[in-house]
Order: sequence, then C-alpha cells, then structure tokens
Amino acid sequence: MFALVASHRAAGLDFLARLGSGPRRVTSGAVTGSPDVSGAVVLSTCNRFEVYFELAAGSDAAAARDGVVSIISSCSGVPEGELGGSLDFLSGHEMTEHLFSVGAGLDSAVVGEREIAGQLRRALVAAQETGTAGGGLIRLFQAASRASRDVGSMTKLGDAGRSMVSVALDLAAAKQGRVGTAGLSVVVIGTGAYAGSTLALLAAGHCSNVSVFSWSGRAGGFAENRGAAALSQAELPAAIRNADVVIGCSGRGSRLGTDEFRRWRQGTQGRLVVVDLALSRDFEPETGNIPGIDLITLEDVRLASPREHSAAVQEATVLVRRASLRFEEERQARQMDSAIVALRSHMQQVLAGELERIRNQHACPATAEAVEFAVRRVVRQLMHIPTARARELAASGRHGDYTAALEALYGLTVEPADAIGPAEQDVCGQETRPESGLEAGKESLTARAG
Repeated sequence: MFALVASHRAAGLDFLARLGSGPRRVTSGAVTGSPDVSGAVVLSTCNRFEVYFELAAGSDAAAARDGVVSIISSCSGVPEGELGGSLDFLSGHEMTEHLFSVGAGLDSAVVGEREIAGQLRRALVAAQETGTAGGGLIRLFQAASRASRDVGSMTKLGDAGRSMVSVALDLAAAKQGRVGTAGLSVVVIGTGAYAGSTLALLAAGHCSNVSVFSWSGRAGGFAENRGAAALSQAELPAAIRNADVVIGCSGRGSRLGTDEFRRWRQGTQGRLVVVDLALSRDFEPETGNIPGIDLITLEDVRLASPREHSAAVQEATVLVRRASLRFEEERQARQMDSAIVALRSHMQQVLAGELERIRNQHACPATAEAVEFAVRRVVRQLMHIPTARARELAASGRHGDYTAALEALYGLTVEPADAIGPAEQDVCGQETRPESGLEAGKESLTARAG
C-alpha cells in the first residue's frame, strides 16, 4: 500500500482548493481507473488531500504512483509537474503512522479536532460502496479509526484541541463584541459535515436564531432535524440582510459576491461577520472590503488555532506510534500467510504419501500408529524453524526473501495473501485460519508448527 498526500501545512489551502475544484472530483473510482492500481481510498477535506492505493498484480510502485498523479491531474486540472512537487509519496510504516496521526487529529490545523475522525470513516465507506477498497486498505482505515477512538478515550486530546468550527465561531463572536454565539442571528450555507458541526455547536452555545440554505435544495430535512429554519433561494437575501453572522460550509454551489452583499445589506446599520469554511470558497475574497462586513477565511481560522504542546498531545503521539507499529507488524506477518500455507500444503502432501506407505507395510495397527505418530512429530519439528524464521523475516520486512527461498528450494508458487481461502489444514491435519493481527500471526506461525 502507498499514499500520495498534501496537507495545508506543506501545500497551502489554495493548492488544496484547486485539487477539489477541477473538471471532476478525484474519487476512489477515478484512481482505480489506472491499470496499475487495484484499490484506492481518497481522503479529501478542507485541510488535506490524500490518496491511499494498492498495487495491481505485476505492477511496480513507481508506475502506480505516476498513474495516480496523472489521474489526479486529469480530474483537477493541476499540471502533473506541479503535483509531483506538492504530493508526498509515503509507504510502509511512514504511511501508516501518518494516517493514524491524521485520524487522531494530531496533524490537523487545530490539534485534537474530532471532525477528521468522521471524515476518515466516510472516506472508507464511500470507497467500499463503489467496490474500490481492497482488504488491505479496509484493514488500514479500520485500524486508524480504532487508534483514533483509543486516543479519544485514553487521553484528553479532545479537551486540549478545539474544532475548526468552534475556532471560527469564537472569532465571529469576538468580531461582534460577544463572548459566545448566544443571541446572534446566524445563516448557514451548506448541508455537509461542517454544516452539521456548525449547527451542533450553535445549539450547544444557546444560539437559537439559526437558518440554513442549500444550493442543492436539501435544507428542509437537514434544518428540521437540527432545530433550525430552512431557507429558500427567495428568502436568502432577507435572511442575510438581518443576520449577524453568515457561515459558508458548502463549496459546491454559486459563490456569493460583493454585488449581492452590497445589495442585500444596503441601509443596514449592524455589522455582519462572514465566515468562509468552504475549501473552494463560498464567498468572493473582496467581500471583506465592503464597509460593515468582516470576512473570516479558513486561513484566518488556521492562524488562530492554538498549537498544543501539552501532555495530552505527547500521550496521543505515543499511542499513535504504538498502534501504527503494531499494525505494520501484523501486516508483515499477514503477508507470510500465503507462504506458510504453501509450505504446509507441500509438507502435507509428502506426509500423506508417506503415511499411506506406512499403513500398507505394517499389518499391525499398533505399529502403524506408532510409526505415524513419530513421523508426524518429526514433521512438526522440521516445520518449527521455517515458521519461526517466517515471523522474524516478516518483522523486518523481508517476506520477499522467504518467498524466493520457497520457490528456489521446493519449486512452490506462493499466491498473494488475500488469495488464501478461509480455512486451511496444517501438516498434522488440524484446521488453521490465517488471520490478520499480531496474535493470529503468532498462532499460525509458531503454535501449530511447534
């Protein structure tokens, strides 16, 4: 598995906006259009753009990377040369620890924010629904979600960090000379994840005068379920005229400009705070130049977000690192499953033929059973070192050496790990199920071989 990633820190928000506002969206389905990619998950938020992908059989990492970059360029309109200098290529433990840190909120503009955990889950669900997430990617994202939950339950990182929306609301309230949003009249544009978080925080802050508008016409049910009023397009001008705060969370409809705000706010005396939380912008940047209007952008929110250096961050970092190392150990061990199954199957065939010969040669059942017991014991002992070495090589990332040795010594063809059936039998006739997980790896590689 590999990843191409760009975050707000390295690439900037304008670059991220370009990736999401091209001729068509970069989706998991689009990425798997490359012949070198067998599975993909796209994680695209206001702070980052990341593509995680698996190689197709017979493909190499460089060809797959170039293919994915080409697809991203085609969808976004960003030249391939610019993408190559802005997207980091990650693999192995570096990729795993990065995703786990992202899911825990450690890599967010607001350290500890929790929206990203839901965005990570939704990215995986979207890929699963389109059939583009392979087993390895599913395990990776599920493990990242588990690590995120552990950080949330075992540390106080969530208390240390505030969400992007809460920082934005604090800035808006301060612009209005308030502490908190209670009593303010707020218009929210959009019905996505950020809009949902916005309404939840406004309700928690006892802000009851909230209305919602959606360019796609979905405001009705969304607003009703959250105790807000839905606005039609005809009602939007009057709502903005009487509002204290307008918050844009859409990024997919028309962009409101200076002409609309001047016309709709003409003759009003109150101050209006416009908050743009959309990566591709819901409002023209010049809106903030209109007298009586303050514009708060995502960059303003990022700069105002506290950088936490507390014990909670350190604790969360340690948890994430341990979880990512454990996942990599499990992943490496899992890659040995197919090799172990191939070796066991080979030994089982040899054993079965020898046992049949023993039964035919010894008329006495007791003698045959004694010899059979001894032969099985010898085979178990012979299997111990190869399976133990498989575990050691897996931990050091040298599973290819082990596979090559089996092919050279026994002429065995080792299938990919995902091709293993749900149940195999070991050389002594006992059923074994290769599973993911460090404990399962130890079970399959040592206990039954010893």
